[in-house]
Amino acid sequence: MSELYMMVTITNRKYMSRFAALYRENQIEVGTVSLGMGTASSFILDYMGLEDDEKSICFHFVTAATWKKVKKGLQNQLRIDVPGTGIAFTIPMSSIGGKRELGFLIQGQEFVREEEGTLKETKHELIVAIANYGYNTQVMKAAEEGGATGGTVLHGKGVGMKRAEQFLGVSLVSEKEVIFIVAKSEQKNAIMSAIMEKAGLTSKAGTIVFSLPVTSTAGLRILEDEEENS
Repeated sequence: MSELYMMVTITNRKYMSRFAALYRENQIEVGTVSLGMGTASSFILDYMGLEDDEKSICFHFVTAATWKKVKKGLQNQLRIDVPGTGIAFTIPMSSIGGKRELGFLIQGQEFVREEEGTLKETKHELIVAIANYGYNTQVMKAAEEGGATGGTVLHGKGVGMKRAEQFLGVSLVSEKEVIFIVAKSEQKNAIMSAIMEKAGLTSKAGTIVFSLPVTSTAGLRILEDEEENS
């Protein structure tokens, strides 16, 4: 699945509507928006042309062809290269839990599914589960039964959710919880399968789950040593 990416956009909240309009023009309908604050030092902010203020952090899903078009729009229409406008980047995806979920996330974009891919030498993956608000405990319990040891939860708002019932046959609420779980690559399928089975779209949690390759980690050594000695 090397031609599918998660696109991350970070910009001042007052500019987000302009980015959203451009994305809709390019059939990018579904995603998640979280709110945050800039934390970089004044030197870094000045260097990048960013302001120390409230931010919107958006996650969307794009094919390589869509990203190519959107990148041109970001540069030519929104002038993203002008300091202070924002940044956007893509992260290669390695898998998505379910064909319906894949179709929902990239609806309107042309995509030919390839074999699931993993970057060479990748030992860990970031599993991302997007669930209805209030169901992170159910998701984490399922993930732990699949072999996960912990996770991190963020609060966000889903965009494009109104089309979910028509596309997926289920109703998804706009308020979302985003759960990040770092796991060994060989454990990924079991964890994702457990989440899909016990907290997936057909449950009240309404969870969509996918994974991203992690090329390097720090802070997991103790956990790995314990597993090796058990």
